[in-house]
Amino acid sequence: MSTPAVPSVLFVCVHNAGRSQMAAAFLTRLGGDRVQVRSAGSAPAETVNPAVVEALAEVGIDISAETPKVLTVQAVQASDVVITMGCGDACPFFPGKTYLDWKLEDPAGQGVDAVRPIRDQIEQRIRGLLADLGVPAQA
Repeated sequence: MSTPAVPSVLFVCVHNAGRSQMAAAFLTRLGGDRVQVRSAGSAPAETVNPAVVEALAEVGIDISAETPKVLTVQAVQASDVVITMGCGDACPFFPGKTYLDWKLEDPAGQGVDAVRPIRDQIEQRIRGLLADLGVPAQA
């Protein structure tokens, strides 16, 4: 994967209330200012899933002020890497971008006990993504 000086990553899921919010939070924490991070949903929810907020708080990440955002063509165009998580064909395709599809269980309607393993899978994938981008993970 060839990357610019500061790669830009967009995470997309349907509601932008769970998986994409967790991925964006981990990439922001582990990538710092060496990565631009966006997240969006093809059909955004009203609020971020409270079990997701709680699961991230357990590992010291506060996303309580985050709100789901709508997926725009501009967000895709401005991103080098677009990672989808169950949004199907809702994401516009542009040549020259790197597209990845992460198969992850949807935390919607689940409690924090079910969200923790999804959170941990996302953290591991983010660490792998940083390695692929040549960006060392921050502690």
